[in-house]
Amino acid sequence: MAQSIGVVCGFLGGTIISVEGGYRVLQHPRPDHIFARISDARWFLAITWCDQWPASAGILNHEGDLSFQNEAALAMGETIFLPPNHRKKIFERCLSLDLGESTTYTIQSQYNRIEILGLQVDPRYGRVAVLRSID
Repeated sequence: MAQSIGVVCGFLGGTIISVEGGYRVLQHPRPDHIFARISDARWFLAITWCDQWPASAGILNHEGDLSFQNEAALAMGETIFLPPNHRKKIFERCLSLDLGESTTYTIQSQYNRIEILGLQVDPRYGRVAVLRSID
């Protein structure tokens, strides 16, 4: 039996389609995988987006914690990639953006520029800042 497609949307360079029983991400390594909620599909794409970036990248939540960091950020160290004293300012900058809009933030002590992208991945938890080092 063929599956019907109800809604198609793009998110962080990926494509999410609604199918019977949930949501599929076309870029998922297992094409038959179905996510129960669209927020799960978005989290998958946000993590994939960070993971594919060669430099440090991660997801900062409203509590100032990195919900995810890629291999480059892990190798660098969480506090070097994103010093704790800058996290509140970075998240506040995220909140001032329209959804999907990006801006940059410079950590002067390291001369490191961070691109900030404000996203609503899961409405239950509010906005997150998807970050990547661009220097």
